[in-house]
Amino acid sequence: MQSNTATPTTFYRLPKVREICGGVSASTVWAWVKDADKTNFPRPVKLSANCTVFSAEEIEQWAQARIAASRAQPAGKA
Repeated sequence: MQSNTATPTTFYRLPKVREICGGVSASTVWAWVKDADKTNFPRPVKLSANCTVFSAEEIEQWAQARIAASRAQPAGKA
């Protein structure tokens, strides 16, 4: 028997993404999206013609990966 208890998907709008990313500008976020092959930044989800969101789980994972990468660098190589 299959369980019907799916985990709800949470989305972040751009202001929340900017906040999580340290208060960067909207244009910086969109530049990261454009260069996702280099930045590994999560791609947005288009929910409707006027509503673009980001997966909360993917944004949180990206932020944690950035924290881990910055702490793995030798001192003085920031």
